[in-house]
Amino acid sequence: MRKALFILGDLSDSDLDWLSQVGRRVSHVAGDHLIRAREPVSDIFILLEGRLTVQDASGRQVVASLYPGEIVGELSFLDSRPPNASVVAAERVVALAISRELLRARLESDSKFAAHFYRALGVFLASRLRQTMGRLGFGAGDALEDDESVDELDPELLDQTALAGRRFERLLARFRSG
Repeated sequence: MRKALFILGDLSDSDLDWLSQVGRRVSHVAGDHLIRAREPVSDIFILLEGRLTVQDASGRQVVASLYPGEIVGELSFLDSRPPNASVVAAERVVALAISRELLRARLESDSKFAAHFYRALGVFLASRLRQTMGRLGFGAGDALEDDESVDELDPELLDQTALAGRRFERLLARFRSG
């Protein structure tokens, strides 16, 4: 599941409006870096169009491909450390860039927004950790998680997925045309 769906499913419509107001539309062509390994990150990005690749610090190995709905820069936002990988446009991309300083100020001044934002990131990171552990073969045979349940969503998250999808479409429509 895309990170944006976790976050947009937890935030309110007014929170989404705020993101739309403070965010700015950025476009990049293939080869442009959104994030460089070992360099500070000034924005969090929501990918609206195109494809990004995550590359190791050397830039020689593609670790992952990212598609619309992904959020990048969130780990460096959480721990204030430079990233270990670069994020590069694989083709023309359009993203919503949200200043980490504006986001941090909002999180400090609005506890409800902060609770929803951090909960969504926590749920996403827990899901990603479970998937990574499953791919590495850890937890195999665990009576609490069979092969099918590893990729299943929590029933509470299922209710939020449709709402999050509509919110993403609204965000996409606002920034797609410029």
